[in-house]
Amino acid sequence: MYLFARKKAFSAFLILILTALACNRSDQSIPPTPQNSIFDSGRTVYGFFPSPPEVTLQSVLQTFKDSSRHGDFILIQQNASWEDFLNGVEGESQTRTDILNQVKLTRQNHLETIFVLDALNGLNRREFIGLPEDWEASFANPNIRAAYKNYALWVVRSFHPRYLGLASEINTYMDAHPDDAPNFISLYNEIYTLVKAESPKTLIFVTFQWDDLNNMFPQPEEGNRQRRQPNWEQVEAFEPNLDVWAISTYPYFIFGTQAEIPADYYTPLLARTDKPVAVAEGGFSSLDFGTVQGSPEGQVAYLNTIHTQLGPRLAFWVNTLLSDFNIDSYAEQMKKDGRDPQDAQALGAFAYIGLQNTDGSPKPALEVWDKFQASQ
Repeated sequence: MYLFARKKAFSAFLILILTALACNRSDQSIPPTPQNSIFDSGRTVYGFFPSPPEVTLQSVLQTFKDSSRHGDFILIQQNASWEDFLNGVEGESQTRTDILNQVKLTRQNHLETIFVLDALNGLNRREFIGLPEDWEASFANPNIRAAYKNYALWVVRSFHPRYLGLASEINTYMDAHPDDAPNFISLYNEIYTLVKAESPKTLIFVTFQWDDLNNMFPQPEEGNRQRRQPNWEQVEAFEPNLDVWAISTYPYFIFGTQAEIPADYYTPLLARTDKPVAVAEGGFSSLDFGTVQGSPEGQVAYLNTIHTQLGPRLAFWVNTLLSDFNIDSYAEQMKKDGRDPQDAQALGAFAYIGLQNTDGSPKPALEVWDKFQASQ
């Protein structure tokens, strides 16, 4: 299991518990698309996952408010709900309501949205999540293909997104299941064609875990490939239908407290493609947690590194958390809901990648982030 994959659990957990509290569930209207989109500005746009520091309604509302002060958009990433979308695009379901509520909160706070669909388990990117027991776990499964297509089309028809991701950190699944990788790629291409027919301006992508793509966490399936030799074959398998080359990165698992990230760690991305690039999620811990090292100085250095190495070409940039999250608050709610509270502890290595502390006070990195955003 990839340590860096554990972060996805708190995002899905947030969606299921909190967005329904924050909105009027009886109002199913779709918020209008902004007439003057920040995505038309021609500059890098900055955003966050909608993950609050505490599992409370007030914390959710404050997170969206603070995100509006320090960013341009919210990245909405929710797992596929297979049976909800198996039989068609339209309909009513909890998944649809949860996403709609997130969009409402986003637009109420004058933010825009980027969507990433996710078929995989955030605690283990090598496996699907939420499949009915009698469904084969393969992208060749006709039910999976139909439901995923319908899910994508529902998002497109409902929200007309400028950016639509069809998978998160897909290279980690491709590493584990090379025989199934062609099945996902063919599904991606089918959805790409369907979406472009209805929404030609929507830019479609998948994200790649950059640190893993560079073999910084050696795995048996990598064979003799050396560190810092990107597995470009996995990325280019999606061409020519990859509108943005988007990555995730958490380099503090590799380079330690002073963020000794090589001066050319990210630049191979620019040399390999002339398409827009993006950091679809990422961050650097400002504190140690267990064996993982972090520091405020390292967090500042990380932001400067991304800006220096990728800045001129970045279409969008996501720092996964705006605020650190309270592990105990999440663990308590998980226990109430019959889930294993140890799942919250497993997220501890990501608890301090926010640009604010849990109480909303700024870290040194927030000033750096704000300067980058203001200079655009």
